Parts: sequence; C-alpha cells; structure tokens
Amino acid sequence: MSLMDSIAPSHLSMPVSGPVSAEDLGEILTRLRAAQPLVQCLTNTVVTNFTANALLALGAAPAMVDVPVEADEFARIASGVLVNLGTPHGEQRAGMLEAARAANAVGTPWVLDPVAVGALSVRTAFAGKAMELRPAVVRANASEVIALAGTGAGGRGVDATDGVESARGAALALAARTGGTVAVSGPVDLVLDAGRAVRVHGGSALLTRVTGGGCSLGAVTAAFAAAAGDPFAGAVAAHAMYAVASEAAAERCSGPGTFAPAFLDALASTTPEDLAKKAVLR
Repeated sequence: MSLMDSIAPSHLSMPVSGPVSAEDLGEILTRLRAAQPLVQCLTNTVVTNFTANALLALGAAPAMVDVPVEADEFARIASGVLVNLGTPHGEQRAGMLEAARAANAVGTPWVLDPVAVGALSVRTAFAGKAMELRPAVVRANASEVIALAGTGAGGRGVDATDGVESARGAALALAARTGGTVAVSGPVDLVLDAGRAVRVHGGSALLTRVTGGGCSLGAVTAAFAAAAGDPFAGAVAAHAMYAVASEAAAERCSGPGTFAPAFLDALASTTPEDLAKKAVLR
C-alpha cells in the first residue's frame, strides 16, 4: 500500500455528527494524527512554507499541487483540499476549479478561503464561481464573509473591518447557499451551518502579526474536516486547536519573531487531552 493509499479519505474514521463537545475535539485530533490526512493546498505564494509547516506540525501531510490537470488528479487522492484566493493568478484559478470539482466528485471536503474578496475585482468574481461548487467549509474573516454574501464591500485588504457577530446573517446565508459550514474568524470565532452554531473563545492576537497565521488555518480546517468526517465538527476542532496552540505559544515567546516557531511547536505538542481540557466552546 502506498502512502497516498494509506491516507486517502476512505481510510479515515467514522464521522462525528450533531453537537460538538470538548471531548469530541480530542477524539478528532486523535483520529487526525492516526490518519495523517493528505491536504492539497492551492494557496497563495506568500504563505506556502508556513502552511506546509503548520500541517506537518499538526500531524497531517501537505501537498502544494495547483497546476491544471495535476490539480484534478491530486484532488481525487487527497483527504482534504484548500482553495485560498490570496494570489490567484490565471493558471492557479483554473487548477482551483479543477480541484474543487474533483473533490466533490469523490466526496472529499474542500475549504474555500476567499482572501480579500470584495475589495478586489478578480478574486471577488472568481469567488462567486467557486461558491457555485459548494465548498464544505468557507473560512474567512467577518468582512470577507459579508462581501462574499453580497452585503458588503470587504475589508482593508486581508484585514477585517467588521465584527464577527455582524457577519452572522451573512454567514447563515452562505451556509444555506452551499449546504455546508461557514467559519468566521476573529477575537471569538463563530462556526455555523444550517442547524448548529458554536463560538470558539481564546487564542492570541499574535496570529495576526505573522505571515500565514490565518491562511494556514484554512489548511488545518481541511485536515480536521477530513478526520472528523463532518465539516462542521472539523471546523470547530481546527479553530479550537488554533486557539489553544496560539495561547501556549504566546506564553513562551517574546514577540512575533519567536511566536511563529513557538506556534508550530505548540501545534505539535498539544495533545488530545490538552485540546479537550483547554478549548472553550459556547
């Protein structure tokens, strides 16, 4: 059996469904580290290294495959797929649509991170096309969620200018449109689908001061969605993991420069028991 065979979607555990508890989070992390899900990342050029390292630290396997034709081929064997619109050049956009269609064809969860939509025309138009392919999870900040729903103009580049709670209506509209999960990142993260909603508390603001802090969360969400078998539970687990690990990293660093490696170490050292004990869900 090849490495790719061993971590294909069919080898992941049975899904979590219904409400998500702190105990569920620990179980999902255990599943993830046992399965080592293969995450295909079609992401922006600024964050590829940090994203790959975050997945490796977590216990997943990254693959940055975004070339057309290969993107389709790889999505069919990946456990999860990330489509991140940070630097959406033409060839990559074609690969992204291929990967999303292929993921849907084989039942693999894919995550859309609509970076800076609303403020910029090319990615905003493309995000609309991607939404038609019904991502399992949309992961974005509040301003991006509002813009994607067509009720706002976006934030200041990649930075949100809206509060998380102000994006709740837009998030619900997007969840209804895709039939999936929407995760709104902020000081308190809001994760919801058509019938469930959880707020994930905690985390460190230092995540906003390193390159890739938000974008890598999309890849981690894809890994957790694959391990959970339920995009909603996976998104909650991913955001909880980021909150717990970033708080641990902040305690042992002296600023953004030392935070980034400390955060990778914390992703690796956080145990299922730590996650279940320290995650704060409301």
